[in-house]
Amino acid sequence: MRLLTIMCLVLGFAGSAYAEGDPTAGKNKAESCLGCHGVAGYDNAYPTYKVPKLGGQSASYIVSALKAYKSEKRWHPTMQSQAASLSTEDMEDIAAYFESLKNIE
Repeated sequence: MRLLTIMCLVLGFAGSAYAEGDPTAGKNKAESCLGCHGVAGYDNAYPTYKVPKLGGQSASYIVSALKAYKSEKRWHPTMQSQAASLSTEDMEDIAAYFESLKNIE
């Protein structure tokens, strides 16, 4: 029983550390996002469409939204298509990248 408790604690901490995502890896993975979700210094490729800028957005919100698009609990054909091929790690990396842009004007 004690061994089980220790293993659960170790795995729990390992999972929470992993969930932070890697902003450096996310920068490369987010290239397809930038055309619509412009960041400072990068204009939206489709200015007639209202899409949120993701720079500075909470990573947990971005991951949650991407998971909802992937599972089709949130509807938008383009976003569902984009999220369909993303792994959880990809989502976390992309989210960490956009969250890291919060201090850019």
